[in-house]
Amino acid sequence: MKTAHDLVAEAKAHIREIDPNAAEQAIRDADLLLDVREPEEFHAGHIPGALNIPRGVLEFKIGSEPRLAERDLDIVLYCKTGGRAALAARALKEMGYLQVHSIAGGFEAWEAAGKPVARPSQPSFE
Repeated sequence: MKTAHDLVAEAKAHIREIDPNAAEQAIRDADLLLDVREPEEFHAGHIPGALNIPRGVLEFKIGSEPRLAERDLDIVLYCKTGGRAALAARALKEMGYLQVHSIAGGFEAWEAAGKPVARPSQPSFE
């Protein structure tokens, strides 16, 4: 029986991962930056410009979103540490998307590298 770790390792063997430094340029060149974490993770902080579609509903949402219908879109995606993004990247490739990149180490690696993070501002009650 395969574990989640086994599935992620298999996915990573079939996708292209890029490190956070290379990801900056890839994001600038991409048609879509996709955060596949859960909404509460996204709202706590995300890479600026990212669209949030959680991994659990990715195949359903992306297939019903007209602006994502073109299979030649250049897509960069990430999650917290890279596992969900690897699974999502492989799924997108299997759905026919041709240019899919996953950020190695995910949001944690991005943030640890000192890259920009968008955080919602908290309301002031003063």
